Amino acid sequence: MDDRNVLLVVTMDTKGDLAGFVESCLEAAGVRTLIIDAGIMGECDRRVEVSREEVARAAGTTLEAVRSIGHEGKALSEMIRGAIACSQEIVKQGNVRGVMGIGGSMGTTLGTAVMRRFPFGFPKLMVTTMASRDTRSFVGTRDILMLHSVCDLSGLNRATRTVLGNGAAAMAGIVRYKKPLQGERKPLVVLSTLGTTETCAVRVRAKLESKGYEVVVFHTVGSGGEAMDELIREHSVVAAVDLSLHELTDHRFGGDYNAGPDRGRAAMEKGIPTLLIPGNTDFIVTGTLKRAKEKFPGRTSHSHNTAITTIRTSGEELKAIGRVVGELCNQARGPVEILIPQKGLSAFDHPNGPMYDPEGPGSFIQGLEGVLGNPRAVHKIPAHVNDEAFSNAVVEAFDRVMAGK
Repeated sequence: MDDRNVLLVVTMDTKGDLAGFVESCLEAAGVRTLIIDAGIMGECDRRVEVSREEVARAAGTTLEAVRSIGHEGKALSEMIRGAIACSQEIVKQGNVRGVMGIGGSMGTTLGTAVMRRFPFGFPKLMVTTMASRDTRSFVGTRDILMLHSVCDLSGLNRATRTVLGNGAAAMAGIVRYKKPLQGERKPLVVLSTLGTTETCAVRVRAKLESKGYEVVVFHTVGSGGEAMDELIREHSVVAAVDLSLHELTDHRFGGDYNAGPDRGRAAMEKGIPTLLIPGNTDFIVTGTLKRAKEKFPGRTSHSHNTAITTIRTSGEELKAIGRVVGELCNQARGPVEILIPQKGLSAFDHPNGPMYDPEGPGSFIQGLEGVLGNPRAVHKIPAHVNDEAFSNAVVEAFDRVMAGK
């Protein structure tokens, strides 16, 4: 069976003409379109593979019941549940290579909800009016291509034809592309970092790769930590080097890089060898300098760029994070070590940096040791996080936890 098929998730009552145009573009490129119609109120007069009635039934309800809800958000949620179930069933048949969506806020909510249920690497493309905004709620931790439509996706015109044609061409290119053979499968290690611990991360990654590991690095901006934990839960990760625990700080103290309350639990629960390092816990990330001063008045701040300001964490805040890390370690089912760079937690926390506090690492240690059940897991390294001596200590600790697995 020809598997050069793309699943198009769309509301055909409002986007039927656009879906037809995308279908014609894909067919011209040798790709067949399978349409799931998740529309609610209008009618659909085109051929679809999955009708809106079938979508509603897959959600455990009927289209009439969905229409009678009287709240567009709640009605959409029902159709999203059904669309997810239908799309998963179609893909199980093995003849779909990608998923595509078209829409504004509602259509994007629908399309990306379906896309987030597909694994990393499965092609996902959303043509949307929402792509110029913060897209985290739509993209989550998945590799979704967001193509900004620029104009409203209302009717066919020179603008919508251009952007939808480009989107269809991109999707066709992806599904028709013959991917090169995968390289040798090496043991997989995950490593977290932010720019202010990147010097350490680069050294550690190089050393682990020289030992025969494949290292995937995650940028701890909220979604990065979530994605790393997700990878740990879903794949055969042999070890985690959590160099940047910054998201723990932002979650608890109102920062923008918030990965939620379960950040860091995946490695503990799975029992893989883990290193925990309080890199970047010395600051909270927020937006513009103006916003930072309004949200954190009187606090030491550093304008990283026009969009990002960092706020220096206090001693009490670092003690609190130390307690959080200690409680995480107490739940570990596998070997864990905590390495603390005593001369600074990030590039900002350095004698030549903008927010140096020599007491910061000690505050973290106080909080940690107050709750930690296994004090032998703690290693205090008399170096800055970006010193080569600390990178070497991380690799030595990695060897220890791997030997103890």
